Amino acid sequence: MPPSFTLGIEEEFQTVDPVTRDLRSHIHAEIISKSKKQLQERVKPEMHQSVVEVGTGICKNIKEAKAEVFELRRHIVNLAYENGLRLAAAGTHPFAAWHRQDIFPDKRYETIVQDMQQVARANLIFGLHVHIGIEDKEATIHLMNAARYFLPHILALSVNSPFWMGRNTGLHSYRCKVFDKFPRTNIPDYFQSYGEYENFINLLIKTNCIDNAKKIWWDMRPHPFFGTLEFRICDIPMRADETIALAALMQAVVVKLYRLYASNMGFRLYRRALIMENKWRASRYGITGKLIDFGKQIELPAPDLIRELLHFVDDVVDELDSREEVNYVHKILDMGTGADRQLRVYERTNDFNAVVDYIIEETKVGLEVPAPTPVRTV
Repeated sequence: MPPSFTLGIEEEFQTVDPVTRDLRSHIHAEIISKSKKQLQERVKPEMHQSVVEVGTGICKNIKEAKAEVFELRRHIVNLAYENGLRLAAAGTHPFAAWHRQDIFPDKRYETIVQDMQQVARANLIFGLHVHIGIEDKEATIHLMNAARYFLPHILALSVNSPFWMGRNTGLHSYRCKVFDKFPRTNIPDYFQSYGEYENFINLLIKTNCIDNAKKIWWDMRPHPFFGTLEFRICDIPMRADETIALAALMQAVVVKLYRLYASNMGFRLYRRALIMENKWRASRYGITGKLIDFGKQIELPAPDLIRELLHFVDDVVDELDSREEVNYVHKILDMGTGADRQLRVYERTNDFNAVVDYIIEETKVGLEVPAPTPVRTV
């Protein structure tokens, strides 16, 4: 039986003070406990109290996922307003200092901080995670092996973190470099079988590197409990429509690769070190630079290779009823990524507050939320 290819989407948001525009740790009762009454397990805290994560349930298709993502964003934006906060979707905050952020009081996070110290405390980043349902573990490993090649292309579309602690980093996704400091991150290597992957995990557990496979933080991983292939490489995009476009593209990639796998047609596998070259380019330049076509052994503008990827998956998007959502990728190429747009605002205003205001407004695009009561500015 083929995989279900269901979707689950998790977005990590910033909680921002509307006056100072700095991150503000939300009091547990303000957002988390109130939202849990209505959304149950679809909202949860992250390690830093200025981060709130919202996740869909298991969605049968991209239309269902889109409806839920928009509804969850709408709800959490409104709840933030009700509690004197604003919600912002960007991979890093333009000027917030990580050492001023409170850690959420939870045993799991306390253990991570104890283990990794400043590396964990400084991990003030915000991502997008997308789960694609693949029930067969062996198929999951083979699809991960092949899909790794496209991770830099997907990252290039999602880049949305050019600033860090009040500085223009020169990178379009500085979030990637912050997370690099964690162990067991970045592009995974390939595995010959699920058994080989399982042996790898068991060795790490046996030698006290990890207590379970959730502490494998690669850019893509077989989720240890959900029966999904999880894409973890993306910055959270500003607009919900961008999130949906990226999720639809990830689903289409997996479905297309499964068609090849089921027909005994392999996709060429590349070493992690080569794919990491493209990841660096994607994090540095987003869609404004070049990526490497390793098959042809040439550099090409990133938009050209992204359009080639769209052509590669074109024969499955109608079957998935996701053509409209995947086509939004063309809009991202036209209007620029979140990083491009943040940089344009900063170049125009030389004002990080203006950048934060822009991110807050973009986070609401398409949600039809009421305008908040004006606040005093500083």
